[in-house]
Order: sequence, then C-alpha cells, then structure tokens
Amino acid sequence: MRGNGLELRQGRFRLMGNTMREAEIRKLFAVNLLCVFSIILTAVVPTVFWDGFTVVGTHLTWLRICSVSVSAVSIVLHLILKPNLSPKRSSFAHKISRFLKCCIYFFMSCVLFHVIIVLYGAPLIESVTETFLFAVLLSTFTTLQCLCMLGPNLQAWIRVFSKNGAMSIWESSLQITTMCGILGAWFGAFPIPLDWDRPWQVWPVSCSLGATFGYMAGLIIAPLWIHWNRKQLTYKSR
Repeated sequence: MRGNGLELRQGRFRLMGNTMREAEIRKLFAVNLLCVFSIILTAVVPTVFWDGFTVVGTHLTWLRICSVSVSAVSIVLHLILKPNLSPKRSSFAHKISRFLKCCIYFFMSCVLFHVIIVLYGAPLIESVTETFLFAVLLSTFTTLQCLCMLGPNLQAWIRVFSKNGAMSIWESSLQITTMCGILGAWFGAFPIPLDWDRPWQVWPVSCSLGATFGYMAGLIIAPLWIHWNRKQLTYKSR
C-alpha cells in the first residue's frame, strides 16, 4: 500500500511538472510571436506615415526603427515576465549599477561586432554608419537578449552557450535565437559579391535582412523544437 501511494504521488508530481513545462512553452511561444510581430510592424507601420519608405530604399532608417522597436519590446516583455531573474530583492543602487553595466556591455558589443564585420570584409572607412547600424542590429538580436535574460554576468553567458548549459526553456530559446541571428547575417553576405546589381545587394541590406529573417526563424523554431524535445530536455537546478 505504501509503495502504491508513493508511486501515485510521484505520478502526480510528474504530471504537474509536465503541465507546468507545457504552460512555460506556450508562454515562450506567445512572447516570441510578439517579437516577430513587432519586427513585421517596423516594415509596415512607417509606410503609413512616411511616403517612399521601404526596408531596402530607406534601409538605414529601417535599421534604426527595427533596433529600437525590438529593444523596447524585449525589455518590456522581460520586465513583465522576469523568466530568469533572481527572486531576491535588490537595492535601488544595485539596480542602477546593473543598468549602467548593461548599457556599457551593449555599447561594447556594438563596437566588437563592428570590428568583426570589418575584419570579415566590410568597408573600413566608407559606409561606417551603415556598418555600425548593422552592428547595433546584431547586438539587439543577440547581446540585448542575453542582457535581458541573464544580466551583465559573463559567467552565466558562458554557461548558457556551453554544451548542455541551459537551465530553462528560456535559456534554450536564447541559444537558438542567438545562433540563428548570427547565421542569418553570415548567409546574408553571400549574394553581395554577385554581379546581379540588385538594390538589396548594397551593403549592408542583405546581411541585415539575413540576420532579421534568421532571428525571426529562431523565434519560431525555438518553442517548436523545445516542445518536440521536451521529454529529452532535462534542466539542472541552480
């Protein structure tokens, strides 16, 4: 009898755990869809107020709008949901220090991406503004998401992006979306040297569009992949 009761309790705990995980996956999917929708709006809404606005034709303006929009949506969603923040209360001074560190990390990420992009063949002196805005977009898709999820904690970043380092479905999604954004930018560079003379081959249109489509694909793929592999995924407790 005791053994049967213990098995029943264990079965209930497993059922509760599966139900909670399913709810978290649905929440993740809803959040990611909101992020995808916000990116789509950056290409649609400005056309209502700005004659001649196009993602390709006024690309630098779109880069600014997309970076600001994705940043605002990501920050607001993470402040509301707080998926990975510590439950411990922190002082106001600590919050200010954390915010300033996040700003410094984001700026350093923009500079680092700019340098890496130049080393990969982008113009060194010409198109500096275009290259830096592309670096800001990449930082928005990658570094900003890490800052929202993990804060300015480099050890946590290294842990999450190491093998089997994710401790939650949110961190697994962070891995997937970050890698998809970077791979999208890399694949977006392939058409640039071709002699098609298309408007979208002008630097950095194809790369930034590749990063955007890659990031959006990652947002959709992440919850689907996690749901499909939910029985195999085991997360270590902190």
